[in-house]
Amino acid sequence: MDREDRVAALDEKTHIVSIAPKDFPAGAKEAYTMNHTDSDNEKPPVQHEDVTALLELALAKDKAGSYEDMLTIAQKATDLDPGSGLALACKARALQKLERLSEATIANDQALLLDTNLPLAWVNRSGLQILQGRFPEGLRSAARAIELDPQDPRAWANRGMALLNLNNRLDALAAMNQSLACDPDFLFALQIKGEILRHYGRMHELAQTMSHALEIDPADVTSLSLLTLAYRALEEYEELPAITQRLTQLSPANLFAWDSHMRALRALGHFVEADAAIDRLLELAPNDFRIWTIKADNLYRLERYREAAQAAEYALRFDTQFPPARRIHEKALRMIYQHKKKRKK
Repeated sequence: MDREDRVAALDEKTHIVSIAPKDFPAGAKEAYTMNHTDSDNEKPPVQHEDVTALLELALAKDKAGSYEDMLTIAQKATDLDPGSGLALACKARALQKLERLSEATIANDQALLLDTNLPLAWVNRSGLQILQGRFPEGLRSAARAIELDPQDPRAWANRGMALLNLNNRLDALAAMNQSLACDPDFLFALQIKGEILRHYGRMHELAQTMSHALEIDPADVTSLSLLTLAYRALEEYEELPAITQRLTQLSPANLFAWDSHMRALRALGHFVEADAAIDRLLELAPNDFRIWTIKADNLYRLERYREAAQAAEYALRFDTQFPPARRIHEKALRMIYQHKKKRKK
């Protein structure tokens, strides 16, 4: 069976359209052919120990999220052994993670031509199809990856992502749970599980899931944001300022982060600290009359009545009938009047 027939047989088995060598972009077929010629028999014997060590290192870089390094190492392995499907699959995964999707697709199809039963190549294919919006195909490729290696958390996570994009959230959640059964510290699966839990309003579970995610990566903005959402919904304000402060440090222009930080501080009665957070919000959104209204209320609570009235007036410039701003404005003016009367006495 020639190479084109092998690709056709592969696609017939999986019902997925692939790239045959004759359809490669310009230059890709020649690169493929250069790696698969009769002259390979004349090359020095492959040092399999060296290739194996490189592949182990490449897979370790994948787990660490060091994809530039992974690509460099996988390329070295491919240069040493052009017939290694796993080396090409590692290269394809690194390219995919670096968002070089066309190159990743070519490398991954080459890997599958060399070994149609390579689990990583099917994980890659599934991920690439999901990124291309081809969710039914991505689901089928994920199923093949799971069939070949049911302990690969990435395969289950890809299944979950395909199902999620097909609006099947419950089965997507089950797939993410299965991914985490394979690797409890798989951050991507924890994050997607968190998004699904948020959708269903399961805030206690969301808080637990994101707390574990932050044990793995304390600086992960997605996990911090989801944990903030959970704590806000649960009104667990004692826990919130430490989380939101970290979030504002990592994402200093994030309105949600500053808004959450301000609300947590106000809920705890820390109005001085909250005032600084409100000022930062106003730097980011200077024409938001709701923030100006909160500023007015905060100043009122600090007994800075004249400033509170001015902030409320500023809010009313944007919406003259905004009831909360009108109420605070009236309260602040009343307190100013009362203070004047006391001074006269």
